[in-house]
Amino acid sequence: MSDQDTVERAPDNEKKRRSIRSFVLRTGRMTPGQQKAYDSHWSSKGLLMADGMIDYAEVFGRQSPVVLEIGFGMGASLVEMAKAAPEQDFIGIEVHLPGVGKLLHGMEEHGVDNIRVYCDDAVEVLNQCIADNSLDRIQIFFPDPWHKKKHHKRRLIQPPFVQALRSKLKAGGVLHLATDWQPYAEHMMEVMVAADGFSNQAQGSDFADRPAYRPITKFEQRGQRLGHGVWDLLFEKTA
Repeated sequence: MSDQDTVERAPDNEKKRRSIRSFVLRTGRMTPGQQKAYDSHWSSKGLLMADGMIDYAEVFGRQSPVVLEIGFGMGASLVEMAKAAPEQDFIGIEVHLPGVGKLLHGMEEHGVDNIRVYCDDAVEVLNQCIADNSLDRIQIFFPDPWHKKKHHKRRLIQPPFVQALRSKLKAGGVLHLATDWQPYAEHMMEVMVAADGFSNQAQGSDFADRPAYRPITKFEQRGQRLGHGVWDLLFEKTA
C-alpha cells in the first residue's frame, strides 16, 4: 500500500487513546457502482460499532460458524469465500469506504447474503462488538507490511493484538494469516510461535499450505508469475 495521497485516521481524542495505528485512510472516492451498492445495501448488510455487542443469531437469522476477516480490501476474495461456504457466516471489517462499496456490489452480483460488514477500525470493533470465545476463524490476509524499519511498530500483527484476537476465538478456533512479504511473514511467525494459547497447525515454525478456502487473488497470481512467494500461517487456539 502506498502512503501517497493518504491521511492518517487519528483525530485528537483518538491519538490520546491509541497513538499507533496500523493503517492510513485513503482519500479515494467510490465509483458510481460502489456508491449505488452502498446506498442500496448498507442498511441491511452494514453493522454499526455504536450498536455495541453483536448478536450473530439476530444479525444472520441463524446459528452458524462465524468467520471474521480484518482488512478485506475490495472484498472479492471474501465474497468468493462466502459464496463457497453458505453454511458459514462472515463478518468483514474494512476502514476504506470504496472497499465496502465494492464488497456490497459483489454480494449483490453473486447473490451472497452471508456477509455483514463494519466500516471501522478493527481494534475498536473487537473491543466493543465481538464477544469473547465466539468466533470460529479470524483471517487477516495481506496486511500492510510497513516495509521501513521505522514503521515496523505499525504492523498489525504484534503480541498484544494477537492475544486480543485469541480472546475472541472459540477453543479450537483458527487464526489464519497470509502475506506476500517474506520479512513480515518471518515476523508473524516469530510472534505466533511465542504467543500463549496457540498451536501451529503446520507444526513448529513451519508455514502452512494455502487452504482451499482461501482464494488466489489476481494480485497473488501476478506475484506468482513474477516469482514472489506467499506465506500462510494457521494457528489454533488451545487455551
